[in-house]
Amino acid sequence: MNKMKTALITGGSRGIGRAISVKLAEDGFHILINFKTNEIEAEKTMNLIKEKGGTCEFLKFDVSNVNEIEKSLEDWMDNNPDNYIEVLVNNAGIRKDNLQVFMQNDEWNDVINTNLNSFFYITRRLLKDMLVNKSGRIINIVSLSGIKGMPGQTNYSAAKAGVIGATKALAQEVAKKKVTVNAVAPGFIKTDMTAELNEKELKRMIPMQRFGNPEEVAELVSFIASEKSSYITGEVISINGGIL
Repeated sequence: MNKMKTALITGGSRGIGRAISVKLAEDGFHILINFKTNEIEAEKTMNLIKEKGGTCEFLKFDVSNVNEIEKSLEDWMDNNPDNYIEVLVNNAGIRKDNLQVFMQNDEWNDVINTNLNSFFYITRRLLKDMLVNKSGRIINIVSLSGIKGMPGQTNYSAAKAGVIGATKALAQEVAKKKVTVNAVAPGFIKTDMTAELNEKELKRMIPMQRFGNPEEVAELVSFIASEKSSYITGEVISINGGIL
């Protein structure tokens, strides 16, 4: 395969991840769509990309499993010796909301493993190639919860706040090598993850009086992934309709 600009989007088969995958494909990236189990949704994302003339492939692994991550990434690298993943979007995430007084160990551990530890495992492996090539974009999808905290989400808020801290630290480590590290913090966005929320009630706390769309988040990610953003690093950029 010829040299190509490649982007990996974890949790790229649905919601915000799907919108980012499609947008970056439009920007000329070859997309690696990561997902864990839902092949039907991943196929839909692939079809959307191909309809727009883009190229993509699946990279199936569980982001919370370091062995699966390393095997999958090594296999891809072995098959693509002339390429490297120059844009990484750490988007995969789960919620298991509960009041802390009732929260079970697995509700805490699963959310921390999937939302925080995955950032470490995947970024560590791909960072080496970015540093060697002196070019890279690491974009972490965090959350309003990680900035202000949300009741019932001590696990999710802790994980996303952890990624925010790591974003700021890593950005300083790699800036000299022209690798930028930023976080995007969506508020309430219309996806499967927010489908069970009371939209009518929550809209009252949003100055713009509406939920956002995944495509709006994707546009911001597109900018951060581009050369136009080369002097922006270590930032947490909120996209939430004005919630402060």
